[in-house]
Amino acid sequence: MVGIDRRRVRTSFHRHADEYEAYADVQKRVVVRLAGMLAGEVLTPVDVLDIGTGTGMLLRSLQRQYPPARLIGLDLALGMCRTARQGFDGSDRANVLAGDAERLPFRDDSFDLVVSTSTYQWLEEPTVAFAEALRVLRPGGFFCFALFGGKTLHELRSSYRQAHKAICHTEESRTHTFFTREQVQDALIRAGFASPRASSELEVELHADVPALLRAIKRVGAGNAAPAKGRGLAERRIMLEMMDIYRREHAADGFIPATYEVIYGVGRKG
Repeated sequence: MVGIDRRRVRTSFHRHADEYEAYADVQKRVVVRLAGMLAGEVLTPVDVLDIGTGTGMLLRSLQRQYPPARLIGLDLALGMCRTARQGFDGSDRANVLAGDAERLPFRDDSFDLVVSTSTYQWLEEPTVAFAEALRVLRPGGFFCFALFGGKTLHELRSSYRQAHKAICHTEESRTHTFFTREQVQDALIRAGFASPRASSELEVELHADVPALLRAIKRVGAGNAAPAKGRGLAERRIMLEMMDIYRREHAADGFIPATYEVIYGVGRKG
């Protein structure tokens, strides 16, 4: 896997918090889908934690779904925390804190329900974060999450690799690598969850052209999280070649598709 620069991730999401929801179409669909999964479970949580809460979309949904519950959102980016807090003005049952999914600032056995969407793909390996979710759950507590999987943005990543090889005559190593469903399932088992399950679904966005796709990715803060490398004329040539390959190989009916694989996982604390 390409190394994740967590500082870049935090800074990027911090800067784009104000415009995140205007461009986060797939992320919104994932929130709706995950809330629906929770509605299918028999749950009456008293304390709920949303890891990587972002602007608080899922947390607001859970406030409606579980009115009596105490809700806490946690996010690495301060800008996201500030934006999320604005959605809970006047509520004494919701709070949003800055914190790291791999080092949760809570005591053992603190929550009945831990959730997360569109967050764990920004980690080098999910087992540590899953183990932290398990630690803060009470016995019998439920863990439910969604992350972007291995087929995510395969059109963009494949086009970039081809362009890099055509211009630089070497294999590229910049593009972000996402987890597979099997890796997620294995991480849940290694973290210690009882009866864990992982499944995946595909979501497709349509964009007018490749620049429009790149702008949308940037404006939700989800640019390439790999360590930055040098820019210059060669990189510009690669990008132009990438856009040409993307249009040639994937465009249809005047649009270019962007595929997202969403992996959904659940588990209980025994």
